[in-house]
Amino acid sequence: MNSNSAQMKAVTIPEFGEAEVLRVATVPVPEPGPGQVAIDVAYAGANFAEILYRRGVVDVPLPFVPGIEVAGRIRAVGEGVEGLRVGQPVAALTIVDSGGYAEVVLTSASLVAPLDGLGSGPGVGLGVAAALPSNSTAAFLVLDRVARIEPGESVLVHAAAGGVGSQLGQAAHLLGAGRVVGTVGSEAKIDIAKGFGYDEVILREEAADAGEFDVVVDMVGGPTRRASLDLLSPMGRLVVMGNASGAEDIGIPANELWFTNKTVSGFNLAAFSAAFPEETGKALRRAVAAAAAGELRVQVETLPLDQAADAHRRIESGTTTGKLVLEVAA
Repeated sequence: MNSNSAQMKAVTIPEFGEAEVLRVATVPVPEPGPGQVAIDVAYAGANFAEILYRRGVVDVPLPFVPGIEVAGRIRAVGEGVEGLRVGQPVAALTIVDSGGYAEVVLTSASLVAPLDGLGSGPGVGLGVAAALPSNSTAAFLVLDRVARIEPGESVLVHAAAGGVGSQLGQAAHLLGAGRVVGTVGSEAKIDIAKGFGYDEVILREEAADAGEFDVVVDMVGGPTRRASLDLLSPMGRLVVMGNASGAEDIGIPANELWFTNKTVSGFNLAAFSAAFPEETGKALRRAVAAAAAGELRVQVETLPLDQAADAHRRIESGTTTGKLVLEVAA
């Protein structure tokens, strides 16, 4: 990446800490290298991953511009990029190098999904599009690529009212699942989660009475992880993709997996995107097409970019439902 003399506004992490450390700063405008595109950001999604960067859980160089997903218009294309043009509206994953909390961001052309030419459905605006690249892409990859879901199989998703949870229930049905159940941490979230494609929504502590499942997706961690393993049917698959509870890690004995014919897999979107950008981009474009066709619902609430700290506090509180999106330059 090269930088010219032009400057832009960005939210930065100058030091690790609580939400108060986030600062609006002026930084150089980046220019795309080979295989990259530069995007004029209209909206940037706010995610728990960016909180991990801010806390120092993920080792990143400071000062650091967070932001793993955006929507906007292509500003410039690097050498070798084909099929994308300047001015084109796009949604994009910026998760490999981050940088989405800014007026301009770079990403691999493989991790970009055009928003034009999506057929005769209702389409998708930039504000909603910014909420798709992380959670919706992850939902399809987790169920299709990692869990390898088969038609008619049963699925249990923890944190069903959250950002990725709100997409997993819908994606499961689009991929042919049978019974799809979500769990939530409070009664106030039950009706909200029901609006995201779940056949049933229950409190997390009631999951032990919900029967067995072919696939369980756990973003909560701690005791929920152990309980999730117990809920698997023979040949069931538990996919671990977060530790929102902040609890100590739960060990799973390999001999137990051997004796019970169960599988535990992990999924990290950043690592997957870096290793398999083409496959990630395919899943992103699949998610965008589903949203544009009206098959995938995303609940979005928008805040100004300079309220990024407030967005982080709300996500950390565990009270958010759907997705928070930061307006950069709509």
